[in-house]
Amino acid sequence: MLSDLVASSAIDRRLAGMIQPVIEDLGYELVRVRLMGGDEKTLQIMAQKADGSMEVDDCAKVSTEVSATLDVEDPIDGVYALEVSSPGIDRPLTRLKDFDLWNGYEAKLELTDAIDGRRRFKGILAGTADGEVLITVTEGTIGLKFEWLADAKLILTDELITEMLKQRKAAGIVNENDFDEIETETDVSEEQ
Repeated sequence: MLSDLVASSAIDRRLAGMIQPVIEDLGYELVRVRLMGGDEKTLQIMAQKADGSMEVDDCAKVSTEVSATLDVEDPIDGVYALEVSSPGIDRPLTRLKDFDLWNGYEAKLELTDAIDGRRRFKGILAGTADGEVLITVTEGTIGLKFEWLADAKLILTDELITEMLKQRKAAGIVNENDFDEIETETDVSEEQ
């Protein structure tokens, strides 16, 4: 069953039910589905490979197959734009396994209902235990039931960027030889 973090509304869950098998058959994982907008709708799909990567060619492949399925099923009234992307570095955390995978990184969590007057938590992820997401905040490590989460995402930090670059380099996605040398110009006024 999909969590509300993957597909929050009834239409999102219906769309996810149609497109998840297509995405999985291609070898990808569905991260999130959102139908946004009023008159000008956008169907946003976030997907990734099992290793967490997702390149432009992968997005194009998913877009082509999902588009064909949606053309046949025709679940959305009117015109809409299909947007397929990777979850990005400061990615949403939508599945319980995401909290174990990103254990040790900073995140923001928001609950559907307040607990002791508090709905938002910012801290370091500490994995999961018994269906609860563990996060270390100023008061210590606390557990929040996964079902209580309304939103969760990683916070963009230098450590997170460094880790993502290491993973991409290890996977052969980033090749340092693909980048140009940094050129510097000599200030003409200094030479005179």
